[in-house]
Amino acid sequence: MTSTLLTYWRSLANGTRTGLFDRLLLTLLAPLSLPYTLVQRLRAGLYRTGVLKTMRLPRPVVSVGNITVGGTGKTPTTALIARLLMERGAKVAVLSRGYGGSMEGTTAIVSDGHKILLTAEQCGDEPYLLAATATGLMVVMGSDRHKAGLLAMERLGPDIFLLDDGFQHLALHRDLDILLVDSARPFGNGLTLPAGLLREPTAAARRADLIVHTRCPEGNTPAPAMAGKPRCIARHRLAGLMPLSGGAPLAFSDLAGLGILAFAGIADPSAFFAGLTGQGLNLVRTLPFPDHVRYDNARIAELDAIMEGCGAEYAVTTEKDGVKLRHLSPELARRVMLARLELTLDDPSPLTALLENLLQK
Repeated sequence: MTSTLLTYWRSLANGTRTGLFDRLLLTLLAPLSLPYTLVQRLRAGLYRTGVLKTMRLPRPVVSVGNITVGGTGKTPTTALIARLLMERGAKVAVLSRGYGGSMEGTTAIVSDGHKILLTAEQCGDEPYLLAATATGLMVVMGSDRHKAGLLAMERLGPDIFLLDDGFQHLALHRDLDILLVDSARPFGNGLTLPAGLLREPTAAARRADLIVHTRCPEGNTPAPAMAGKPRCIARHRLAGLMPLSGGAPLAFSDLAGLGILAFAGIADPSAFFAGLTGQGLNLVRTLPFPDHVRYDNARIAELDAIMEGCGAEYAVTTEKDGVKLRHLSPELARRVMLARLELTLDDPSPLTALLENLLQK
């Protein structure tokens, strides 16, 4: 699916497109969601009744995930939870699938808490970014998260596990299930794939022990996504720029009036571009790439040519993309800036109470 088509599908599936053609297309797609929904309900039921086996690890497992396809801020939320646990003296290991890396499907240690052992190209952007931004965090990759956890126990000795993107990974027992939902449209248009964004029917949200509403605008408090569930309100803020080539951070105002090429290979690049515009940057061109895009030599040459063609003095991208751009030429790297994302919780006490209870056990 091309970036343009994917952007259109996301706007259709999250309910923001309501034109006549859009409604007609959604009517045609909706019947295809029914078999997907039935399969997901059957799968969850088989795990719930024990027909499909759920494996356990010898340490507590905290799952961080979502119920929709991409774009809810899993990586910064996982990093925040990891820091909260480490501040309380826990040795934390993240179990990540390693999606998009050349070693996907392999069980391997990404970081031992002291040194990062794999590149972003090998392990994927998300596990590498977690290892790079949370000092002391151990990260292990593997599609079989139970096997990855056993490797962590053998080599690293963690006190607690964080299951990254784990809400649908029912094959591994979790002691705490944290569900992230977008504050604007928690369940998209309410339909499962392919007519909607939902990976599972909305009823699956009942499995969550805590719901985190992400990307909440300042001054806005969203309605509860699931009545009766403890919740936290998370704010995401672009906090400045970091030169890819290194050096002191910059304020967005330092690039005021300059032509900027914005590019990103994330689930919802349009929200990132809107955030940059909101910070006053002059975006002369935006370039959305597929999530987990690989920046090979051809892609880098494309970026370089587009910068020259649109007259952009600088390019701005995400920290997630930045971990895969370390091989740029020094000339190009000096013109690439990484937008730093900060995540804060209005009231972290519902989360911290659950974490502290788990650590006491």
